[in-house]
Amino acid sequence: MYTLRIRYGYAIMITQRVFFAFVEKRRMDCKNRIIKLRESTGLNRKDFCKLVHIPYRTMTEWELDNRHAPDYVLWLLEYYIRNEGLMVKGRNEGGGDSEKETT
Repeated sequence: MYTLRIRYGYAIMITQRVFFAFVEKRRMDCKNRIIKLRESTGLNRKDFCKLVHIPYRTMTEWELDNRHAPDYVLWLLEYYIRNEGLMVKGRNEGGGDSEKETT
C-alpha cells in the first residue's frame, strides 16, 4: 500500500509539471499573439484599443506580459481583424503602406 501511494504521488507530480509547462507556453503565446495582431493592422496601441474597444491599460498589460488575455478574446480579435479586412497588405517589420487589405 505504501509503494502505491508513492507511485500515485509521483504521477501527480509529473502531471503538474506537464500542466505548468503548458500554461507557461500559453502565456508566452498570448503576449506574442496580441502584438502580432496589433501590428498586422498597422495601428499603434492607442488606435488599436479604440478600434476593438479594449481599455488601453489592459492592452498594455497584455503586451508587457503582466496579465494574460483569455483565449476567447484572442480568437475573437483574430476573427474580427481577418473578417473586417483590417490587415495591412504587405506589412514589413520596418513599415509598409497603410492600405487595408481587400478580399
